[in-house]
Amino acid sequence: MRELKVSIPGLELGGLAWGEPDAQPLLMVHGWLDNAASFALLAPKLADRFHVIALDLPGHGHSSHLPESTIYQHVDYVRAMLAAADALALPRFHLLGHSLGAGVATMLAIAAPERVRGLALIEGLGPLGDDDSRTLDRFREAMALKATGNRPLRVFPTIESAAEARALASGLAPELGRYIVERGMNAVNGGYSWRSDARLSRPTAVRLAETQVMALLLGLAAPTSLLLANPHPPYLEPDSLQVRIDCVENIRVTHMDGGHHLHLEHPDAVANWVHAAF
Repeated sequence: MRELKVSIPGLELGGLAWGEPDAQPLLMVHGWLDNAASFALLAPKLADRFHVIALDLPGHGHSSHLPESTIYQHVDYVRAMLAAADALALPRFHLLGHSLGAGVATMLAIAAPERVRGLALIEGLGPLGDDDSRTLDRFREAMALKATGNRPLRVFPTIESAAEARALASGLAPELGRYIVERGMNAVNGGYSWRSDARLSRPTAVRLAETQVMALLLGLAAPTSLLLANPHPPYLEPDSLQVRIDCVENIRVTHMDGGHHLHLEHPDAVANWVHAAF
């Protein structure tokens, strides 16, 4: 495993890499409030075939935070990942995303179909959409928040206590969440606090309408494999997700017993799924 630093216009992205640099590139995109270490168990199992590159999204892990005058949204994550692929001299690559990263990876494959050899998605197909039920309330909540003045970050006495807190919030076992937590913490007076930008937890003012997401998915040309956890989380309701799946012509859907972080819970099985996908 190697640390990466990738400079793109206005930002520096952190990341991790596994495997030989002259192997086929496989770019990985993590989930919300995770980081590149989310793939610490999966990536080594793919490194015999791929040059695996997992980048920290802006605001996450070791990557720069966006300026206070800007917001975090899928379109800008896609731009950042494309800029990173340019900086890494990756004209074509395989692409894998988890959760938020699955949404970003989907949109990247739609935006640059000539660059993505194959697409593997864990627990997500496209970004969270808007069904109009909370559009007005969400917009007002987001706009009412001040640009600055975040509450002080919580300080944990140990990495272990932070992993326990993460487990309570996410349901991911502390020994598995620790990979993400260790990369996601800063040493401060009194212990450790999160590196991630606190603004990532704010509501998004405007989401794409579900009909817009469907229109984008109709343009997804890359061979796509989608891996879903059983039981499903509430934000991946099967009937609604099936409507999205039906928009993609070349897609293979697999279900696996486990939680939202299947790649941490079952790295061997997920590695086999990736090899079959690509």
